[in-house]
Amino acid sequence: MSPQIVQSPWQTAALLVARLIFAAVFLMAVTFKFMGMEATAGYIAAAGFPFPLFLAWCAAILEVALVLCFLSGAFFTQAALVAAAYVLFLAFAFHGPSHWAGNQAEFGFFVDHFSFLAGLLFAAVHGPGRILALNLGWPGRA
Repeated sequence: MSPQIVQSPWQTAALLVARLIFAAVFLMAVTFKFMGMEATAGYIAAAGFPFPLFLAWCAAILEVALVLCFLSGAFFTQAALVAAAYVLFLAFAFHGPSHWAGNQAEFGFFVDHFSFLAGLLFAAVHGPGRILALNLGWPGRA
């Protein structure tokens, strides 16, 4: 049996705001995909991936699942780890070193992914909190 963890009101608020930010980022991404799935597929094809429309739909489905997990707290740790892997993949696949020579802003986009990755890893360790969270997932996690 794990000890009861008491969170101060500001910690509870910070966890909820963080969850909302994670959900909002992925909600914006999936909204753009749904508004222009062909454009997303074109971007994926330009990066050299096969089956771009299929991959665009897979990305959209994953992002919807991540939004639901971050909002509900269900499978939160697993979702945060999957999101971290996804963000790392996106950084290298779409903004990695091969893109820097043609556009220096790509390096900034690449680096930005790592601050988001750090937040996701931190969230995976600390969980969704106790308020407004289903807390489904690995046993023993709060």
